[in-house]
Amino acid sequence: MSNLANRLTLLRIILIPVFVVFLLSQVSWGDWAAVAVFVVAALTDSVDGYVARKHDQITVFGQFLDPLADKLLISAALITLVGQGRLSAWLAMIIITREFAVSGLRLFAWANGKIIVASSLGKIKTVSQVLAIIFWILKPTVINPVLADVVMGVAVVITVVSGIDYYLKIKPGPEKSDYQDQKEAQHLK
Repeated sequence: MSNLANRLTLLRIILIPVFVVFLLSQVSWGDWAAVAVFVVAALTDSVDGYVARKHDQITVFGQFLDPLADKLLISAALITLVGQGRLSAWLAMIIITREFAVSGLRLFAWANGKIIVASSLGKIKTVSQVLAIIFWILKPTVINPVLADVVMGVAVVITVVSGIDYYLKIKPGPEKSDYQDQKEAQHLK
């Protein structure tokens, strides 16, 4: 648990309340500080995966905690924006529902001796969500509202499509390359 990759994942979780405090703060620079913390937290997702693969630090703990940390970060951002009245609840619910539905699918697969590894579409989904949240936070100050709306709309569509993709990977049928035995997946993150 104490390898660098797992510590970076834990850092992402620790940064979540810091991000929320800045986002909720009433200071003029609060949104900018929130975006800075959010970007650092989001970047740890790429860095921890790279470190885990490069230094052969892939662990069961990391495979479980990494996607959970991502979901917590995205959910915290969306829930806070909804709580502030800055984002419609239905948009947040689509994204959050997909995130936890996919987690449930992964747990189901894991219980059946399989691991569903992150697909390229899932990674694109994460990037689109991060960008949409950043644009949405900065929407009232420097980002064109129409652009922020479009980026959020694209993120929601990609989120739904990638959720369907994960469902199709776990659906009974011929083996898929992304649906692997747990032993094989130990070498992936």
